[in-house]
Amino acid sequence: MFVTLQIVSVLLASVAMALAAAHALELPGKLRLDREHYNATQSIYYPTFTITGLVGEAGGLGSTLLLALVTPAQSASLGWTVAAFVALAAMHGAYWTITHPANQFWLVRATAQSIAPVGFFATHPLPRPPMAAAGWSRLRSRWEYSHLLRAVLGGISLLALVVGLAID
Repeated sequence: MFVTLQIVSVLLASVAMALAAAHALELPGKLRLDREHYNATQSIYYPTFTITGLVGEAGGLGSTLLLALVTPAQSASLGWTVAAFVALAAMHGAYWTITHPANQFWLVRATAQSIAPVGFFATHPLPRPPMAAAGWSRLRSRWEYSHLLRAVLGGISLLALVVGLAID
């Protein structure tokens, strides 16, 4: 059962990392887009990235926390598992503190129908004044570079889980 939990944690962390890495790999191309094309591009991520991101990050956090709790204290993999959980938690925290506020700006203008309610991404109907006042290019940079940070944190988490699995 323990090995199964390790494998599930690796798979879920890899989903979380892969989604952030996909965004990060788009960075050079998306920074060349003008406002109209960038806004149009942003709408393609919903709801697919929202749903799979929730599965990967929430599932990865939950399974990695459970794995850390059931890993014997004397195990060589415990430190790696805790490091993986911390990196996943930081990745998730980066979403809510850096990426999510910028999502308000993009989704207020979203016209595409989605099974993910826009209300989930915004606490009120309009972007917070400081966010809207930042301008689209600053919000674009915030959103794009936050995913680069999230990809790095996801990669650290995935690597730590794989090392933990390998040394057990």
